[in-house]
Amino acid sequence: MTTVYLIRHGETDWNMQGRWQGHADIPLNEVGYRQARLLANRLAREGVTFAAIYSSDLSRAYQTAWEIGAVLKVPVQLLPALREIDTGRWSGLTTDEVRTQFPGEWAQIMQGHDLPRGGGETVAALRQRVVTAVEAMAAQHRGQTLAFVTHGGCVRALLAHAENFHDTHFGRYPHIGNTSITILEIGYKHWRVKAVNNMKHLEAEHEPELISAPPDDAELPSQ
Repeated sequence: MTTVYLIRHGETDWNMQGRWQGHADIPLNEVGYRQARLLANRLAREGVTFAAIYSSDLSRAYQTAWEIGAVLKVPVQLLPALREIDTGRWSGLTTDEVRTQFPGEWAQIMQGHDLPRGGGETVAALRQRVVTAVEAMAAQHRGQTLAFVTHGGCVRALLAHAENFHDTHFGRYPHIGNTSITILEIGYKHWRVKAVNNMKHLEAEHEPELISAPPDDAELPSQ
């Protein structure tokens, strides 16, 4: 089995403003950097070692991965397939703005139709993209431990694949917290979920503002 740590990036200003990010290259904010450093230190304390760290090439993920790599002394390799879902014309808008500017598209998605968000990408396409990438890297590192620093929608898509859940609405899964850890074991035929959304490195600080779990771009507010 290959052990895979799925890590959502740290907090961004757009997260806290409720703006859809998609492929927009939004950096971490001050809280996001602190979350990433706390995670890196936790991994070091727990003696976690990675054969490789793969990261989405978007700044919010890469900056998170760099903090981990710097502490664990593992280079970060960029993997664009780990990007969040492409939200196209929705990027930068709040949910209220999307409802106002794209009422027809919004209504169809709320009815369960998996349309490309803002003309960008469907949830099904996101899932295929990230599953293919993770399977390929796991095959290259059989029996080792890997880190994938990515986005909330990607983490939930991978959880859905692991549990053979085929609905494109991920409401059964919790909001993935910023810098939370989700752990999978990947074998030749089966994936196993070992941990979901673990944020104890943030909870230990007893500072509520550190524990952020804003919706990801593959979900809707009703989820």
